[in-house]
Amino acid sequence: ADPSPAVIGAMVDELGRNAERLKLGDYEKPYFIAYAYTVHETDLLLARFGSVHRESSSRDGELYVEVRVGDYAFDNTGELDSFFPFQLDEGLPLGQDAPADDSLSALKAALWLRTDAQYKQALADYHRKKGKAVYQSPEADVASFSREKPVQWRGVPARLNYDASAWKKRLLELSARFATHPEIANYLIQLRATRDTRYFVNTEGTRVADERTLYALSIDAETHAADEMVLTSNRAFYAPTEKTLPAWETIAAETQGMIDELLALRGAPLLDPYTGPAILSPQAAGVLFHEAVGHRLEGERQNSDEEGRTFKGQVGQMILPEFLDLIDDPTETSFEGEPLNGHYLYDDEGAPARRTLLVEGGVLKNYLMSRTPVEGFALSTGHGRAAGARKPMARMGVTRLVSHKSAPHDELKAKLIDLVVAQKKPYGLIVEDMDGGSTNTSSYGYQAFKGVPRVVRRVFPDGREELVRGVELVGTPLASINKIALTGDRYEAFNGFCGAESGYVPVSTIAPALLLEELELQRKKEEKSRPPILPPPGQEKK
Repeated sequence: ADPSPAVIGAMVDELGRNAERLKLGDYEKPYFIAYAYTVHETDLLLARFGSVHRESSSRDGELYVEVRVGDYAFDNTGELDSFFPFQLDEGLPLGQDAPADDSLSALKAALWLRTDAQYKQALADYHRKKGKAVYQSPEADVASFSREKPVQWRGVPARLNYDASAWKKRLLELSARFATHPEIANYLIQLRATRDTRYFVNTEGTRVADERTLYALSIDAETHAADEMVLTSNRAFYAPTEKTLPAWETIAAETQGMIDELLALRGAPLLDPYTGPAILSPQAAGVLFHEAVGHRLEGERQNSDEEGRTFKGQVGQMILPEFLDLIDDPTETSFEGEPLNGHYLYDDEGAPARRTLLVEGGVLKNYLMSRTPVEGFALSTGHGRAAGARKPMARMGVTRLVSHKSAPHDELKAKLIDLVVAQKKPYGLIVEDMDGGSTNTSSYGYQAFKGVPRVVRRVFPDGREELVRGVELVGTPLASINKIALTGDRYEAFNGFCGAESGYVPVSTIAPALLLEELELQRKKEEKSRPPILPPPGQEKK
């Protein structure tokens, strides 16, 4: 069914009942309540070894309830947020699940119980926070919650509309490509088609109903090098409709390229730990900025004592080379015809997505903002995001790195070689592809990030290139990003999912290649296992 006005109506009914009547004794009433209800529909096709191993369909519902006590200036939220929800008296866990069918009475019941539990927790947190304020002065006079204009919006209905029978054949065809290479012992090919119907209401008057479909085709495989190191590779394709997935010829060619890559890596030499000049491909550059910069510009991280707060108080200061801008704009739908995973129009707090200029000419201008204010920034930029029943926080959407100092790839490589010679290094590196990355932003550990390159080539002073394996990219954010000397002149988009405290959300990056004067790679943890003792069935040598 389309996003249903009846569902919104049921949510508004229960919202109004709780806003008007929910009160415990002489304690405070809620000043703000919000409900988010999402229905997930998922179809899965999974193939390996020339067979469809799984074909399934599922449907489930998730509920997020937010209750605030106090007022916009000072309420129950902040460092004292509780991660342990109340339980029913009978001892049954009070989960975040919700009806997956169209039972409005069951939805109201789930909202009723969850609101009651969240209200009690909010009261407890509010009074603990007031007690803490008696002996701890705040760092700055920052409000607890932003005041936003209410919106009412209903998105365009979406359908899961694809030819499952045709995709079974395609997945089996890809599986057959791997079957001709017994060196690649294990592989997995899957198509996941999802449809999320989302409803959001709050006591300010916001009403949002929308749908999103996503088709994700992923191909994963592993093999072993001669020293028994496990080598992995993958390809992933995302699109909002079946028609906007890459052409079948492109998918087949990418799969064959992945097979060729794995076979080449089997014979590639191990690379020793390295510090020196390097080129990062556009995809690798996107991962670098996502991990080293993007997460550190998320608003909530500027407030928490548990965060390293790399860029707190740096607004107006130079944090990147002066020829770089950084923008996050979730309203972008595509780049050069490729759909962008991180696109949305309204965030998970009901705020409209906005183009946000984060860095201009190397100077920090803004943070990614949810409805949690930061000193000097009182309003949301529409970046409050969450998966399912998680609490929204500021997250990236479509992050674009813009360079005003660029050159073609051949010139970039020539300058790389110049740096190699000037620094008296035996070679430089080109990081062509990345599996992803991770970062530590907390104050408990080092402010560092890590990227996992999939394809790395070393470049010798004579221009010769050689494939290598067994390393991962590491560094500290401020040191690494300020080693950028030049960028490429061609931009590429990279789609994926990003995991953080508010769950896994779809994201996109758009970036050019980067030439870094210095990049550090460390030896990757060597995951070793013995390859299968026998050859695959039916491939015994006679």
